Amino acid sequence: MTAEWRIIMMLYPPVAELVDKIGSRYQLVNLVAKRARIISSEAEEKQIPLERKAVSTAIEEVYTGKLSIEHKQH
Repeated sequence: MTAEWRIIMMLYPPVAELVDKIGSRYQLVNLVAKRARIISSEAEEKQIPLERKAVSTAIEEVYTGKLSIEHKQH
């Protein structure tokens, strides 16, 4: 994989679009990190090798709308 290809992959999906879906960078980072830990843990428990990095999967889930933050109303 060339350096140019890695840069393109790092920019997709655009961070601004992900932040718009979640609300803030802080929430986005925490949500993705938490989900990535869950993905890794489940794969380890089931002894299933991951085809992609858990963080990439979590980011894709945010981008497609499968993963979001539920805002509680007070």
